Amino acid sequence: MPPIQVAVCGPSNCTATDAANAREVGRLLARAGATVLCGGGRGVMAAVAEGASAENGLVIGIRPDADPAGVCEGLSAVLYTNMGEARNAILVRSADAVIVVGGSWGTLSELALANHRGNTPVITLGGWKIRDADDNPIDAAITAPSPLVAVRTALAQIRGS
Repeated sequence: MPPIQVAVCGPSNCTATDAANAREVGRLLARAGATVLCGGGRGVMAAVAEGASAENGLVIGIRPDADPAGVCEGLSAVLYTNMGEARNAILVRSADAVIVVGGSWGTLSELALANHRGNTPVITLGGWKIRDADDNPIDAAITAPSPLVAVRTALAQIRGS
């Protein structure tokens, strides 16, 4: 069985809380033996890479460009797609689960793409809350109150337990 891969998505301009949450998510995923997928840039991406690499985890950055200067530290490997935001589809399609930390327009597209896939668990930690045209909440993700709950939920959903 291939290793579990969890995408961690979030804004490049994030809050200190989002960065701390992402760092802890990275640590916990690495301790669980999951491969961490991220965008490989600033903000949430850099924080999750920092957390996972501190625990000797495998971290793969899937970049929207082909510029090595934009890559964050802590990555084990980098995929340069040169596809702009279209790389978001590659990121979420490569994951067994998606954890969304915080929110931005790019993060919203990752949330939507993961939901569109239909069989990918999506967990949010301080992220988007989606409503329909009648202002009713749409259940677009499982809301987690902490990094520990986000990671435990993602892994349990993947394993079907």
